[in-house]
Amino acid sequence: MTEDKKNEPIRLAKHLAALHNLSRAQAEAYIEGGYVRVNGVVIESPQHRVKGNGSEKIELDPQAKLSPILPMTILWHKPSGMPSQGTSDKALEGITLASRASTDRSGIRLLQRHLKDQVCVTPLETGASGLVVFTQDFPVKRKLIQDNAFVEHEIMVDVAGVVSDQQLRGLNRPPMKVAMSKQTDKITGLRFAIKGFVAGSIAAQCQHVGLQIEAMRRIRVGRIPLSGLEVGQWRFLMGYERF
Repeated sequence: MTEDKKNEPIRLAKHLAALHNLSRAQAEAYIEGGYVRVNGVVIESPQHRVKGNGSEKIELDPQAKLSPILPMTILWHKPSGMPSQGTSDKALEGITLASRASTDRSGIRLLQRHLKDQVCVTPLETGASGLVVFTQDFPVKRKLIQDNAFVEHEIMVDVAGVVSDQQLRGLNRPPMKVAMSKQTDKITGLRFAIKGFVAGSIAAQCQHVGLQIEAMRRIRVGRIPLSGLEVGQWRFLMGYERF
């Protein structure tokens, strides 16, 4: 083999397979599992190119396990002003090791594969904040999209001024249940409990009865609360948790 041929870049998976006598599938699984370092940096792409002459340091974690990477669900405390519709790539940019909540007890390492094909199944208006769910898991998608009519969302809404009894009655129409949580001369806090919540539905109903929304925050989706997540933080849904 000529020197130029040796120096040609090759796929990391191919190089790793040759180094450790692995099949291509095994090499790709180790790389995607976050167990391979190139020059001290974890690389999760099997297509990553390395020099074929062995001049780069390729390390396979001694604790590496060939276990499947399961579909994951992410719970995120969306800040006001951040979009969350569809795949919402901009929102997923905020899902990093630095923004992971200390309350995450899953023990799962964050991998690039965990962020691929994530879909927001509980979108909120851009101006709203609170609990948003991203998932790769089909049963969770089915629960929160197809069966959304049976899942209750709890949302705290601040509106400008005083809310009259007539306005409160106007808001209390199925599927909405609305109660007052606080009231001053300048602001009234309302608690909405809604099954089949759709982004924009609360704003439309408030506008219909003449109320102006100042702030909106979702604090629960089904049986999963927002508690434990600061603004901008996220965690994985635990295996035993159900919406």
